[in-house]
Amino acid sequence: MIKSMTGYGRGESAQEGKSFTVEIRSVNHRFCEVVIRLPKYYVALEDRIRKLIQERVARGRLDVFVTVNDLGSSNKSIRVDKDLAMAYYNALEELRETIGINGKPGIIDLARLPDVIVLEEVQEDLDQLWPALSEAVENALANLVEMRSTEGLRLREDLLKRVAQLSEYTEAIYRRAPSVVLEYREKLQSRLKELAAEVEIDENRLAAELALFADKSNISEELVRVRSHLAEIQNTMDMDEAVGRKLDFLVQELNREFNTIGSKANDLEISSIIIKAKSEVEKIREQVQNIE
Repeated sequence: MIKSMTGYGRGESAQEGKSFTVEIRSVNHRFCEVVIRLPKYYVALEDRIRKLIQERVARGRLDVFVTVNDLGSSNKSIRVDKDLAMAYYNALEELRETIGINGKPGIIDLARLPDVIVLEEVQEDLDQLWPALSEAVENALANLVEMRSTEGLRLREDLLKRVAQLSEYTEAIYRRAPSVVLEYREKLQSRLKELAAEVEIDENRLAAELALFADKSNISEELVRVRSHLAEIQNTMDMDEAVGRKLDFLVQELNREFNTIGSKANDLEISSIIIKAKSEVEKIREQVQNIE
């Protein structure tokens, strides 16, 4: 079943004092491009997230936003550099004795000096956090795929209507095509009758002219291919895989065949049908650009 490349999904999970929120937005793209934005500390998990997404999505640009929040417990700790504090103290004592002032450096004075007290991030085990993060990614993916599938059903319904309309146009051209040569023969004979008094009519030349016109305006092969392409489009839409590129190719072939029919038919009525058919093909092409 076809899927749209446009969609949105959100997923959440929690574990080990952390909560994870993952949002995925997807738009049209020729290939599968995954752009992930997550906190710096979790960059090492980026490839795992990308792999999960690419297992479920074949085409589209996907922007992935990962938010991590602490649930009560802090992942920060305070480190005291005792050796550095003692070195500061000794240096300050030496300075006091050198310049001859009273008083000793207090604990607050030492604590304010650079790097004596340092606030540090506790290094967490990413492998332990991955199950919760991957669960949030999977939930977001499930919602994304559901939305893309729902939109795909709408696209499929619209495409089937347009394919049915093209089938009607094709059958109308089939019905009209035999009349083109007959009408050309009648016009040619009528013109020759007007000239009969002045010009001798060569029946063999007339037959040859009609045969040449019939050959040049023969569109039966193109119509067979149009029917085949329309049937293939319908079959392709029922495949359980990414079919956007194949549909795009079939639409290009449809347009090519209708162009050829229009140039060969040499008939006003068929030309009028071709104009409407090409307009419908263009609408299908625009819709196919949204399909995964």
